[in-house]
Amino acid sequence: MSAGEPQGCIFCEAQQSGDGSNASLIVFDGTHCFVILNLFPYNSGHLMIVPRRHVASLASASSDELGELIDLTRRAELALMEAYSPHGLNIGINLGRPAGAGIVDHLHLHIVPRWNGDTSFMSVIGHVRVLPEELPQTVEKLRPIFARLARETTSRRPCP
Repeated sequence: MSAGEPQGCIFCEAQQSGDGSNASLIVFDGTHCFVILNLFPYNSGHLMIVPRRHVASLASASSDELGELIDLTRRAELALMEAYSPHGLNIGINLGRPAGAGIVDHLHLHIVPRWNGDTSFMSVIGHVRVLPEELPQTVEKLRPIFARLARETTSRRPCP
């Protein structure tokens, strides 16, 4: 952990331990942000876009961080649609504990694939989520798609 990063931040720790194996939930590394699977997903493919720098709010983020946050959100939309064909996506940011933030001091944007009728009796009555695939399978499915999208995005950039 480098100086200035608070101890115990799961996002800062994930960056330090991201070794590219299935043990790592990071599916894509950008310059200013990264894409990581939610350890406790609402649905398969539940992603988070996270600035590398430990910032708590959009107001604290730099223009470069905000730009990449949105660019990676766009790529996540494309990757999830290709990999899972969801009927829709929830995309959102929870700032502060009263707004639902589980990690209040490191900004992150959630992208959750949704399907018609994806709330079953298991989650409503039993307060349990049922996922059709384990997290390592999700990582293996999404990493190559993000890598391809990164190459396509780079090849389309105009010359300076």
